[in-house]
Amino acid sequence: MIAANNVTLRIGKKALFEDVNIKFTEGNCYGLIGANGAGKSTFLKILSGQLETTNGNITITPGQRLSFLQQDHFKYDSYPVLDTVIMGNQRLYDIMKEKEAIYSKEDFTDEDGIRASELEGEFAEMNGWEAESDAAMLLNGLGIDTDLHYSLMSDLKGSEKVKVLLAQALFGNPDILLLDEPTNHLDLDAIEWLEEFLINFENTVIVVSHDRYFLNKVCTHTADIDYGKIQLYAGNYDFWYESSQLLIKQMKEANRKKEEKIKELQEFISRFSANASKSKQATSRKRALEKIQLDDMRPSSRKYPYIDFRPNREIGNEVLMVEGLSKTIDGVKVLDNITFTLGHDDKVAFVGGNERAKTVLFQILMGEMEPDEGTYKWGVTTSQAYFPKDSTKEFDNDLTIADWLTGYSEIKDATYVRGFLGRMLFPGEDGVKKVRVLSGGEKVRCLLSKMMISGANILILDEPTNHLDMESITALNNGMIKFPGVLLFASHDHQIVQTTANRIMEILPNGVLIDKITTYDEYLASDEMARKRQVYTMTEEDN
Repeated sequence: MIAANNVTLRIGKKALFEDVNIKFTEGNCYGLIGANGAGKSTFLKILSGQLETTNGNITITPGQRLSFLQQDHFKYDSYPVLDTVIMGNQRLYDIMKEKEAIYSKEDFTDEDGIRASELEGEFAEMNGWEAESDAAMLLNGLGIDTDLHYSLMSDLKGSEKVKVLLAQALFGNPDILLLDEPTNHLDLDAIEWLEEFLINFENTVIVVSHDRYFLNKVCTHTADIDYGKIQLYAGNYDFWYESSQLLIKQMKEANRKKEEKIKELQEFISRFSANASKSKQATSRKRALEKIQLDDMRPSSRKYPYIDFRPNREIGNEVLMVEGLSKTIDGVKVLDNITFTLGHDDKVAFVGGNERAKTVLFQILMGEMEPDEGTYKWGVTTSQAYFPKDSTKEFDNDLTIADWLTGYSEIKDATYVRGFLGRMLFPGEDGVKKVRVLSGGEKVRCLLSKMMISGANILILDEPTNHLDMESITALNNGMIKFPGVLLFASHDHQIVQTTANRIMEILPNGVLIDKITTYDEYLASDEMARKRQVYTMTEEDN
């Protein structure tokens, strides 16, 4: 068990948390949610002891061990991979190193023998003899091949380091596990493995994530940060969202009825207060009026943008024909004879780990890159809007947000353009900000404004949820579901893919296309998906 007791944290004059009291107990997985800047990661640092509170304290059940996901990907560069994982239980790792130092002595003394015996006893109690095999199982489960286990961390790629640090946090069955964005940079198989691990984990988990599907799958409770307080709810993210929306709706309805009653009483008092025969009734109404109190509807600190893609024209029957597209880059076959035809009802999700192939295909279809072979043809009734994975060039200028968006609008009226910016949470004064200095999330919202103002009936989106907070992702998801045109998109957000796509395409590592009319969950469960994984596992082993 871990608990926050009257915890307050002030940064300057601002209180990020104020008198927070919350308890996290064994056997539960808590999803810690809140708007950007609400303090989710900061609260995890307070719980882990990395950050001191201004007032209050954190208590942990005596004897329990806390583990957290490290965020510094270079901290362990001088250590072997297996050692890095075992450091997740620092005491066990210290014992191993002290034992090694004692046994390597040339002048081994009686005192050394006594100390070694003590260490061996503690080592056995901590299941130290299984440490390396347990660490290897975690690494293999997350997709780190055995031949990398004895490599130095500095030799690993960034995505591999993330997996090793996650294995470190999970190692040794910690009593309390704190995870900040654990699915970042993980592939599909690693995320599935982590989901199963946490579902079966019997101790306490507190996790911050923007992946709604992940939170829904693993969380038993939701801890919502808003206005410096943390409110605990039983249930996963969807249950919290539906409950909170229902509560707001009920409060609004209750207030509406109270306002009607207030108006009715005020009219009666106004009409009959001077009438002697009605004076008692008017006085009674005044007392009733004084007792009516409207519920305090303090708005949430969350802000949901309004994303609504409206095509200027309907699409005809001919949408897109792709014939034999191939592309080789730096000697690697990225696309190999890609052929497909789109219909006017298609919403296509490009999935799988071949990120480069998805981006290259989108760039070819938007005319930004030429194929080596093959052709493609858009229907005459189609118009396209594109969300690139790398938007650096888009914002490499000194335009204000308003002027930047006006350049993409057929209607040059300032009020019209600012309406689109307002929907994406850019108030009037933000319109004069230079696009060059925008944050990652602000740039994404600008690009989505550009797509909305275009009136295109075909949207191509390459990882649009990167840098977005949960509220913006939810708004984008709803906008994609409502969009009446054709979608081609790549996204790691499981919920967006599952709720939006009616057709799944995957470009395999050799550039070949799998194309299925199905939902994402059905595709993942399909026999073909299992065979594909088996084929590529065998291929990698052969290599």
